[in-house]
Amino acid sequence: MQKSTTPFLLINCFLVCFLFSCGQKITRNYTPKPLEKTSYEAPYFSSPEIDYVYKANITVYGHELSGIFIAKKINDTTHRVVFTTEFGNKLLDFEISEASFKVNSIVSELDRKILISTLKKDFRLLLRKDYLIEKQFEDQTNTIYQSKDDKQYNFIFLSKDNQKLEKVIHASQTKEKITILFSSENNNFAEKIEILHQNIKLKIELNYFKSE
Repeated sequence: MQKSTTPFLLINCFLVCFLFSCGQKITRNYTPKPLEKTSYEAPYFSSPEIDYVYKANITVYGHELSGIFIAKKINDTTHRVVFTTEFGNKLLDFEISEASFKVNSIVSELDRKILISTLKKDFRLLLRKDYLIEKQFEDQTNTIYQSKDDKQYNFIFLSKDNQKLEKVIHASQTKEKITILFSSENNNFAEKIEILHQNIKLKIELNYFKSE
């Protein structure tokens, strides 16, 4: 696999055409259940006392970019997100909430609308805390909550065994668009996170950065 330590190839890959895929009704393999709650609070990235620091690896159309991802809750609604190279050079600095988005800084090589729009959607979904629940389902291993997100939906997967948040899927009625997978030991802090796209060849891996 071809690797790059600069963002230039990443930009070119984001500018290629989106791939098309056939869809099916998202909930067809889920069993409907009576609604047990009307809201859900995600446990991750919720503490203003913690700097959430991860080693990040972005794979897009066969190219890789590594760096450090830092998320900090700066008030009740807003997170600050910074992405740097492994040498500490800042690539981007965003402030993001459900209702607002601000670019504090971004290197010119990454300053592309399609890239910013994609990362805004990814980070907003990753950092989201509050969900209004309108439907409930289950499969063999998970309780699944459906939450409206503008004209689309978020599906929140909680393990039946321990109620840990294991997955969030952002989708239309027929197509999965973004999947976020969480690995957590205590349901308070996610040690590993994967962000997968179904309509473009983009994957973001975040692994908790343990300082020596």
